[in-house]
Parts: sequence; C-alpha cells; structure tokens
Amino acid sequence: MTGDRGYAPFGIVADPGCFGLKTSVIATGAGAVTVRHTATPATLVPRTGSVAPSLPAPPTSLPPAALPRTALVLLHGAAGSWSTFTPLLQAARRAGLDLGDLVIPDLPGWGDTALPADPNQRTIEAISSSVAEVTRALGYDSWVLLGHSLGGFVALDLAAHEPRATEKVLLVSATTFSVIESVRHPIRRFRGLPAYIGMLFVMRTLAALGRSGTRLVNATGDTRLFRLVMSPLFAHPHSVDATVMHALAEEARPRSFAEASARAGQYDAARVWAGIRCPVLALHGSADVFVADSDDALLDAVIPDFTAHTLEGAGHFGHIERPDAMLEHFFAPASLPTNAAGMR
Repeated sequence: MTGDRGYAPFGIVADPGCFGLKTSVIATGAGAVTVRHTATPATLVPRTGSVAPSLPAPPTSLPPAALPRTALVLLHGAAGSWSTFTPLLQAARRAGLDLGDLVIPDLPGWGDTALPADPNQRTIEAISSSVAEVTRALGYDSWVLLGHSLGGFVALDLAAHEPRATEKVLLVSATTFSVIESVRHPIRRFRGLPAYIGMLFVMRTLAALGRSGTRLVNATGDTRLFRLVMSPLFAHPHSVDATVMHALAEEARPRSFAEASARAGQYDAARVWAGIRCPVLALHGSADVFVADSDDALLDAVIPDFTAHTLEGAGHFGHIERPDAMLEHFFAPASLPTNAAGMR
C-alpha cells in the first residue's frame, strides 16, 4: 500500500453481500445478536492456498479441526452498526489487502441487535461476553479485535477476560479513561471533553422522550442541522459523504448511548485492563474531541504492551476519514490474524 489517497474517500454501504458477507442471528446471554461474517471461512482452506470466490474443500490430510480458527472481529462505536466499517473494507479491497475471516456484530442496543431487556445484560462485561459467544458460535477459537470508540472499550474488556483467545487489540479512537471520568464528574470534567459531555446531555434528554426522541434524531439525518451538530467529530465534516451522516442519524439510539455511558462510568478500567496480556495498538485522530491527551498515558501505565499513534487529519472516525492510513498502521503482516490468506 502507498500513502494517503484523500480524505473520506468512501461512503457507507448497507449491503453485506457487496463484501461477501453473510448475516446470521446468534443467541447469546445478552439476547439475540445480529452479525455479518465471512460467508465461507478462509480457515477452511489450507494456509498455502488462496481465497477464491468458490473455495475448494480442505484436503483429507489436513482436517478442518487442525486449521487455525482466528477471526478479525470489528466492533463499532455508539451510533454505529456493522456498516460503519464498510469504508475500511472498501479501502482494503482497493489496496488488494485480504483481512481474512471477518466477524462484525451489531452490538446489543445498536443496529439490528436489540437492547437487552434485562438490565444486568447491558453491562460492558455482558456485551463483550456476547461478542465472544458470537465469534465462537461461528467456529473461531481466537481473534484479533478492532474496536472503534465504544467498540474499543468493549474490545479491551474482552481482551482482559479472554487473554488466551485474544491475539491483539487494535483501537480506533477508543473512549476510555477520560470518558469514564466525564460520566462520573460531568461538571468538573467539562473542559476536558466538552463535546462528549454535551452529546451525553443531549442523548439523556432524548432518551427521556422514549421513541419520540429516537425518531427525532433519525428524521434529521439528511439535514444541514445534523451535519452541523456532528461536525466536531470530523476533521473536515463538509467532505464526508452524505451516506455517513445518514447512517449516523439512522443508528443513533439515545437510550443505548445513555445506558452505555452510565455503564462506562461504573467500570473499574485500571483494574480490569491490567489483565490484558496481548499487544494493544491505538490510533486516534489529531482532531479527536472524544479522546483526551491523557488517555494514551493512562492506557500505557495499565497495559503492559501498549503503543499509540496519532492519525493526522482525522477526527473521531479515522476508519472513515483516513481508512488507507489506518490500514497502513494496523494491517502490516504481523497485525493480521494467523489465517489471513497470503499474509502470514
């Protein structure tokens, strides 16, 4: 791959079939989770073979059970779903980069996955456990996690609770310590993350309106007002494709946002994340208003193998704003799952 190919080069694609993905619904402790995933796992092909549209059956001398079963699991953020990652998938396809077997769930409360009725199943731990259940149900016993924003928070929890299964964690603008403190002390911490605290206030207000609040956000997705409200989250908001703004409005769930924020405020991050044993590589945009300057240092103090970089010319959505640069940071051969064809 070569350098930067421009800002926000792709829009959101809503059809998983465009990427050879299948949609499944899998029962978990947090309820039924909708997931898009590789239709025919690359792990069913000998590692010396290539992934083709029509995959050959594995040879009898190498039974499927003996093959590596590692997936790249993509975890979206709040106001997102599986489709949030389609600009990244388009960039990978343009670069000729095979990301291996993909598992892309709609996290509980977002996309096509309902918010659990039981409040005990809305915790960060319950959500990350559901990701492990989904991934194992699809036949994988290990994974590389790529999490954006809230998805990064979930990825860190899963890595801490599943150290043997987690090979690596890749974070894109993960909301971590500064968000936790903002939820706990919104007035005292307002200067640190004013954009996040302001959005939290709005989402809590809309959540109190029930379905009317959700419909109100959904209805503004194609308006200049919504683009203006969301502009702090992007380095160059006027250059972002309209499908991105539409998807953000469509996926906005005030109740889920407020619930996830409340759970983050109750979370003992330093204690839990100290149990992470795999490498963690973090990226956040140079204009990211949801990540504080202190977050990298705090993560580095807790996680034994932690590396952070700044993605220049990006805000909170680096995988949409600078997908080519993100691929270059994350997906060198050593960063890909062990079954990614042609890479390891």
